[in-house]
Amino acid sequence: MSDVTVIRPPGRLNMPRWSELWASREVLFRLAHRDVIIRYRQTILGAVWVFIQPLVAAGILFVVFAKVAEIPPPGGVSPVLFSLAGALTYYLFTGTLSRAANSMLANYALVAKVFFPRVLVPFSAIVSAIIDFVVGMALIVVLMFFFDANLGWQLVWLPLWILAAIGLGTAVGVFASALMVFYRDVQYVLPWLTQILMFASPVGFAMSADKVQNSEFRWLFEYNPLSWMLEGFRWSLLGTDKPPVWQIVGLAVVCVVLLVGAILYFQRFERDFADII
Repeated sequence: MSDVTVIRPPGRLNMPRWSELWASREVLFRLAHRDVIIRYRQTILGAVWVFIQPLVAAGILFVVFAKVAEIPPPGGVSPVLFSLAGALTYYLFTGTLSRAANSMLANYALVAKVFFPRVLVPFSAIVSAIIDFVVGMALIVVLMFFFDANLGWQLVWLPLWILAAIGLGTAVGVFASALMVFYRDVQYVLPWLTQILMFASPVGFAMSADKVQNSEFRWLFEYNPLSWMLEGFRWSLLGTDKPPVWQIVGLAVVCVVLLVGAILYFQRFERDFADII
């Protein structure tokens, strides 16, 4: 007697079935592999773009905040390293977000014709963003030796801040990928929002700077989860000011709540994707 596979639709408020995710893991690997391969295909500079984007962003942040606004980084940290660390972390968040958000439309033919847990599509898209970040980290490690930066015990916290950046980006990206199936305007709004969010986050300056502490808009940065992530990442890597405990705990709570909520929203409408996309 042949085996019978029973396919059940996802519940209204139901997390993905882990047995189905594991059984379809090959889909995740293949989609991730394809995204990495085609990302720099038929480009003149190829993977060099991985270095160009954070370097150019760090250069602009250095000029704007360290030179024009005269907001120096705390603790005598090199302004170049400070700006690069902020840009690299922020691009990990936005890269994860944008690639996950656009993944459903980019794979519409597969989504419409083949059955598999659809949540694997946005999760597979974040692999290329993580690879870009790893390459960028190699660059910042080289520069840390060049500027003779001191590494402290707080380096053990670094993976947690990296996971927080990936978690925040994935959460918003998964939610946006489901929303984009129904409303294509999202693909135009997201890049605009991420640009605005960059100016509402301390990417190129520290929260402890006097000009920030004396500003009437300090609350805008102080209660932004991205601020907690950026400050924590630079504290672990460069030894800048340690974020308060409430921000560390708050960041963990926000990441978990947003990620679970985004997956539940995705699961809620997954049954309609093939018909609408």
